Amino acid sequence: MENPIRVLLADDHVFVRDGIKSLLENEKNIEVVAEAVDGLEALQFIADANPDLVILDIRMPNMTGIEVVEKLRGQNNAIKIVMLSMHDSEEYVLKSIKAGADGYLLKGSSKEEFLKAVNAVANGGKYFSGDISNILIKQLTNANTTAHQPKPVLAESLLITKREKEILTLLLSGKGNKEIAEALSISKRTAEVHRFNLMKKLEVKNLIELANKAKEHALI
Repeated sequence: MENPIRVLLADDHVFVRDGIKSLLENEKNIEVVAEAVDGLEALQFIADANPDLVILDIRMPNMTGIEVVEKLRGQNNAIKIVMLSMHDSEEYVLKSIKAGADGYLLKGSSKEEFLKAVNAVANGGKYFSGDISNILIKQLTNANTTAHQPKPVLAESLLITKREKEILTLLLSGKGNKEIAEALSISKRTAEVHRFNLMKKLEVKNLIELANKAKEHALI
């Protein structure tokens, strides 16, 4: 049997933590190893417990979830992170992704979606609840201001292949490596290689930069 996904929960509301913990611990492949009541405690427990994945409330006292992500990524900590929020506002979503979060879940998500998100992110994918992936697509479209503007001339480094364009489209719709592999009938490893090559070619580090570059150069 594979080792369980070791999860840390960080939320200042004990009722929310208890509910999520109960949901997760009913799954044989998931283990909740620590609980934190604020961002500072989350950072300490991450260092002590070394979990595989962290579920962070976006709004917590002392240090917000977004600040925790920024701190971890600033330390080059590649731990998997899912943000948890009551809000699907564009500001929160974009700030979370720009900071380096791997997923974004709404607190009203179903049990099935919650588990799907945890498993997807733990396995190297991305997961964005409900219509949140549309916010990424919105970064690519600005019909009122750009519909009649000529496309910029692309540098040679920005000439992407047909397959890379397919990967780009799927990435910006919120798909993870596993989902991309299934959509294109390729292996997960091949999807990971295409994704790495695409982001290296476009010289971007995260989905926000990727969306902005794609929009700027009309890549899709």
